[in-house]
Amino acid sequence: MQVAQSIRDALRRTLATFDVSVSDDIALEHPADLVNGDYSSSIALKYTKETQRKPRELAEEIVEKMGDVEGVEKVEVAGAGFINFYLAPSALAKAMEEACSEDTWGRNDANKGKKVMVEYTDPNPFKEFHIGHLMSNAIGESVARLIEFTSAEVRRANYQGDVGPHVAKAIWGLKKLGIVPRDAATLGKAYTVGASAYEESADVRKEVDAINAKAYNRSDGEINKLYDAGRKISLDHFEDIYKILGTKFDHYFFESEAAPYGVEIVGAHPDIFVKSEGAIVYHGPHTRVFLTAKGLPTYETKELGLALMKSKESPFDLSISVTAHEQSGYFEVVLDAMKKVLPELAPKIKHISHGMMRLASGKMSSRTGDVITGESLLYELAEAAKARAKESRAEDPEKLSQDIAVGAIKYQILKQASGRDIIFDRERALSLEGDSGPYLQYAHARAHGVMEKAHEQKVSAQVDENAAPMDLSRLLHRFPEAVEYAARELEPHLLTNYLLEFASTFNRWYANEQILDGTPAAAHKVALTDAVRSTLKNGLWLLGIPAPEKM
Repeated sequence: MQVAQSIRDALRRTLATFDVSVSDDIALEHPADLVNGDYSSSIALKYTKETQRKPRELAEEIVEKMGDVEGVEKVEVAGAGFINFYLAPSALAKAMEEACSEDTWGRNDANKGKKVMVEYTDPNPFKEFHIGHLMSNAIGESVARLIEFTSAEVRRANYQGDVGPHVAKAIWGLKKLGIVPRDAATLGKAYTVGASAYEESADVRKEVDAINAKAYNRSDGEINKLYDAGRKISLDHFEDIYKILGTKFDHYFFESEAAPYGVEIVGAHPDIFVKSEGAIVYHGPHTRVFLTAKGLPTYETKELGLALMKSKESPFDLSISVTAHEQSGYFEVVLDAMKKVLPELAPKIKHISHGMMRLASGKMSSRTGDVITGESLLYELAEAAKARAKESRAEDPEKLSQDIAVGAIKYQILKQASGRDIIFDRERALSLEGDSGPYLQYAHARAHGVMEKAHEQKVSAQVDENAAPMDLSRLLHRFPEAVEYAARELEPHLLTNYLLEFASTFNRWYANEQILDGTPAAAHKVALTDAVRSTLKNGLWLLGIPAPEKM
C-alpha cells in the first residue's frame, strides 16, 4: 500500500504541471489480468477537458513527465489512456519479508482509536440453533475480525430473545408433555408441540398468551422453574456451538433486560409513539406496533432498549447488527424512530442483512423431513470429513474433521455478498478441488508441509530482492489491500475471492516448481512459501476458518 500511495503522489504532482489540482483521492485499480500490471489508473480519462488533450495523449505526457516512482519498475499506457504500473522486485521482496516476519501481516490502522460493537448470531433460548444462526455467526465473526485488523477496539455482542411467545410455547409444550427440560432436544420437542398447538387452537393461544405474560412478570412459581431450567440449558448448549465455530462473545444482551429500557423510551415520547386501537404504534416508513394492547413490548421496542443498553455497557463509535434479510423492514422502522428518540445513537447504528440458505435439492430438511438445524449440519459434515481426516497426517483426526466442517460451511456462506441467498451443496463444500473452504485449508497445510521439509533439510528462508516478479509474489503484495477493502465495505466475500485466486496461484506454482531443489534459489522459494503460509493463515483467520497445519 506504500507503493500505491507513491503512485498517487506522483500522479498528483505530475497533474499539477498541467495546472490541474486534484483534491480528492486518486483511484487505483488492480488489473484483472496481471499481464496489464499491478496497478492501473484512469486519471487521464478524467482530466481531458481541463488539459484540452485526448485521453491517450494526456496519459503518454503524464508518463513522460512523471519520472521514477518508488517501488515501480515499469509504467505503460494502454487502451484509450489507462496508465499501468508494474511493481519492482524490491517492492515484492519487501512484502514477502513482512509476510514472513510479522504475525499481523495484512493489518492496517484505518480505524485506530475507534470502538466498534458487532452483534451477531442471536439464537433464542428454548429454540434450536438453526441455519440462519450459522449464517449470522459466520458473517458477524468475519466482520468483527476484519474490523479488528483495522486496529479498532472490537466488542462482540450476542442479543437473545429470552422472553416472548416462543418461550411461552415451549413452556406450554413442557407442561403438556409433563416433562422437565433435560437438554436442548427436549426443549426443541416441547417448542414444536407448543407452536403447532398454538396455530391450531384458540384455547391454546389464550393459555400460551397467559404464560407469556407470567414469564414476563415472574408471577408464577411453576413457570419460573421451567423457564429458569430451560434458559440455562439453552445458553449452555449454545456455548458449545460457539466454541466449535471459534466465537467468544464479550457481551450478552437479553430481551428481558432490553424491554424495560424500550418501554421507558416509548412512554417518554407520546408525541412520536401514538395510541391506535389500544396499542402504541409508530407511523414511519410503515406502521409498526411498539406496545401491544396488553401493554407488552414488541421486538421494535426492545431494539430501542438494546441500543441504549449497548451504549451504556460499552460506548461505541459504531454498532453493527447482523440479521436475516427478512428483518430489514423492521430495522428500517426502528432506525427511523431512533433518529427522533435517540438522535445521538442513531447515526452510529448499522444493519447488515444476510439471505437464506437452501440445500442444492431445494429443501433444507433431512431425509426424515425434519428441518436441519445449524448444529446438525455441522455434525453431518464433520462425520463426512472423518474418513479423509483419518487418512491425513493430522495428530487429532477428530479435531481436523470438525475444522474441515467449519471451513466448509463458513466458506460457502462467505464466498458471496452477505445479502444473497445461498444454495448449499455438501459435495462442493467439502471438495479439495477449488472454490471451497477445505481447498484453502489444504493450500495452507501444503505450504506448512513445505516449511517442515525445509526445516528438516536445514534450508532457511531468505528473500532475494532481485528475484524476477512472478504471479504469486505479485498477488501476495495485494493481501493488505484486500483486507482493507473487505473491512471498509464490511463484505468478507471480497477477501474470500482474493484468497481463492491466491491459493489457486500457489497450487499452480507448487505443481510446476521444485522448491527444495538444492540450489541457491531454494532459499528464496522457501521464503515465498513461508509468505504464502502466513497470508493464508491470516486470511483464513479473518474469515473465522481454522487453518490446520496437516491435512
